[in-house]
Amino acid sequence: MAAEAVSIVRRELILGGQKSGKSRRGEQIAAAWLARSPSHRAVLVATARALDEEMLARVTRHREDRAARLPAMETVEEPLALAQAIRENAGPRTLVLVDCLTLWLTNLMVPFGAPRTSMAADRAVAELLQAIGESPGPLVLVGNEIGLGVIPLGREVRAFVDALGLLNQQVAAACERVTLMAAGLPLTLKDAP
Repeated sequence: MAAEAVSIVRRELILGGQKSGKSRRGEQIAAAWLARSPSHRAVLVATARALDEEMLARVTRHREDRAARLPAMETVEEPLALAQAIRENAGPRTLVLVDCLTLWLTNLMVPFGAPRTSMAADRAVAELLQAIGESPGPLVLVGNEIGLGVIPLGREVRAFVDALGLLNQQVAAACERVTLMAAGLPLTLKDAP
């Protein structure tokens, strides 16, 4: 899709399953933003943590691929203080792309049973929602939709799926547009003027 053909709203949530095209869609929006004016900036806030060799290789590959596709986009890695990262990087001429909310919530809640699991996660979500509402420039948030499958075994995993579903609902309510990605194709779920 050509960068010029992508419409940009102030706040957009992009949901989808693994390898659905949601990150690529966020990058397309960032590319369209950058193409509109030489004074525009785009900042990716990456929330992943490389805690094992496979994840380190994945993060490295994503960095390299993103740099090749969108060299003008800056990257900030922030696995926990997401609201702060949005506030520090947002501006009227800066698009902030957050990838991804699911990994951020995982970072808050895992290891399961940690003291920060519920109250700190609830506080962090409230801070995130406030930062979304206050963002002066375009904000694109990417997250996984994992509640369409079977009910997971295990109390902690069910609690995480429930928490992610609630996070997605709250962020969707705060955004003008919500897009569901499937097989690389966008389906608009919400598009408020």
